[in-house]
Amino acid sequence: MLIHALTHALSTSFAMGWEILWPLILGFGLSGAIQAVVSHKQMSRLLPDDKPKTLLKAAGLGAASSSCSYAAVALARSIFRKGADFTAAMAFEIASTNLVIELGIIMAVLLGWQFTAAEFVGGPLMILILAILFRLFLTPKLVNTARKQAEKGLSGRMEGHASMDDMAVKGDASIWQKLRSPEGKTATSHFFIMDWASIWTDIVLGLLIAGALAAWIPQSWWRALFFTNNHTLALIWGPLIAPLIAVLSFVCSVGNVPLAAVLWNGGISFGGVVVFIFADLIVFPILRIYKKYYGLKMAAFIFGMFYIAMALAGYLVEGIFAVLHLTPTIRNAKVLEASVTFNYTTVLNIVFLVIAGALVWRFLRTGGPMMLKMMNMKPDEAHHHEH
Repeated sequence: MLIHALTHALSTSFAMGWEILWPLILGFGLSGAIQAVVSHKQMSRLLPDDKPKTLLKAAGLGAASSSCSYAAVALARSIFRKGADFTAAMAFEIASTNLVIELGIIMAVLLGWQFTAAEFVGGPLMILILAILFRLFLTPKLVNTARKQAEKGLSGRMEGHASMDDMAVKGDASIWQKLRSPEGKTATSHFFIMDWASIWTDIVLGLLIAGALAAWIPQSWWRALFFTNNHTLALIWGPLIAPLIAVLSFVCSVGNVPLAAVLWNGGISFGGVVVFIFADLIVFPILRIYKKYYGLKMAAFIFGMFYIAMALAGYLVEGIFAVLHLTPTIRNAKVLEASVTFNYTTVLNIVFLVIAGALVWRFLRTGGPMMLKMMNMKPDEAHHHEH
């Protein structure tokens, strides 16, 4: 009985992984290409305050950087230490993990295009709400205390990744010319592999947890947890319970999308799914890093403000999509019915595995392994190894 249960969970996890393989390769490939031509070395100069125009820049730069949660948090501290406004740094952090290409593609494949649209509507809303909350409750004293703690340079995760800004192709050539150049191809391959290296544990963990929950937890239990018999209560409860489930799941970045699909099939509200995806920035490992980076008080403040901002953004997304009649009515995320057969998914997986192989080959031939070794080093150590 136990062996059958484990086999069922693992087969479900593998089937979901097979379903999202080509979107992951496509997403990380596009992300690597963007990072190859977009440098954020001067971000601290571009993000000096929390004005709307600055926050818009922060969101755009964050979306272009396309980092995993750990690298996004590390990079946000880096630009904060260099003089960027704290609110702008947090806006960058949100965008670089929740407004990125690969996340949107995976959500469209597993959940449907409405969820991708909701994510890209909800992300800016969360940044706007967070900026208002910071204006109301963030004190200069707390920011100064956080800056002093940040200056200590305590190590979190993905420090080296966050500091590797020199790989972006320089010059005045067009984006297409940069990408076609040998330097552009090499930089794309390096960013592609580094993104995979930074996030593969979260993807595997997310798939394993999602497979276990889909195989072992009966739908009746999920429906009771999410109050599906009371529509109004379910709408209120979804965005409130979603961050708590995320905190307990330990899964962040795109690895939480398979689990979001399980929650959607289980009956959580549309807004709850969106909030669950946002909550990758307040999972336990990330909260511990906030404490290292900014101190206990600021870590607690970030948790509280993020929780409120993402819940409110979830309610707004729920309302907007309901008014526009865009809320999905059928809960058919590709979890329980996921399987490996010879279909368009298999063909696309084969094609994109060939592309991934080419990127890996270039990565190995152009000093990639040494670059990969530097990812978890402190910035000063990484800089020393670069030279």
